[in-house]
Amino acid sequence: MKGLDPLWLVLAGFGAGLSGSVAGLASLISYPALLAVGLPPVGANMSNTVALVFSSVGSVWGSRPELIGQRARARRLGPIAVTGGLLLLETPSSAFALVVPWLIALASLTIVIPRNPASREPNELYRPTWKLSAGVFLVAVYGGYFGAAAGVLLLAVLLFATAEPLARANATKNLLVGLANATAAVAFVVFGPVRWGAVIPLAAGCLVGGRFGPTIVRRVPAAPLRALIACAGLGLAVHLGLDAYR
Repeated sequence: MKGLDPLWLVLAGFGAGLSGSVAGLASLISYPALLAVGLPPVGANMSNTVALVFSSVGSVWGSRPELIGQRARARRLGPIAVTGGLLLLETPSSAFALVVPWLIALASLTIVIPRNPASREPNELYRPTWKLSAGVFLVAVYGGYFGAAAGVLLLAVLLFATAEPLARANATKNLLVGLANATAAVAFVVFGPVRWGAVIPLAAGCLVGGRFGPTIVRRVPAAPLRALIACAGLGLAVHLGLDAYR
């Protein structure tokens, strides 16, 4: 498969960028793709984080219409996402592989939990609260540890804590995940075993896929889209869990 690795990674990157910009599940495609071409779990995670910076660039580019009017929110939450991304955790490769399926399963389930903005006070819906800030911070820390499905966790936080529709909450998610990913990626480039031969083709696909994802969010009904991605995430969590605990 070695001769096909770059093409495989470009295609996987496109799928990852697309799913990441739609619902924050980029790593459910990109991380297994890196494992499939022979990278060990920790090296795959670091290389994946670097490549996904380009998914965020594409998705923020495609989300520009939904980001209009959200500058104040981005200014408040952006530094929190960056701070969380700085808190990287180190764990042995074996323990890392064991915890990943549980994190992915939890993240996948959160996307189908319904929200009820009508039950909140108007001021709580539109300006960042300590709960929203704390949620963004915790997801950013998780994303620095392992990026898989960090975006879907953040999307769930934004949907619960604001009155924004899916497309606008998703645009904010794309921006904040990009900031946290970029922060973690800088640390990984400096200190970690990033495999550039895998990162470059994966990043190219991520950039293109990320650019087209927001268009899908604007046009596809939210409920079936969230259900489909949640099912895919749970399926992958089961697959990785069987491999890890075998």
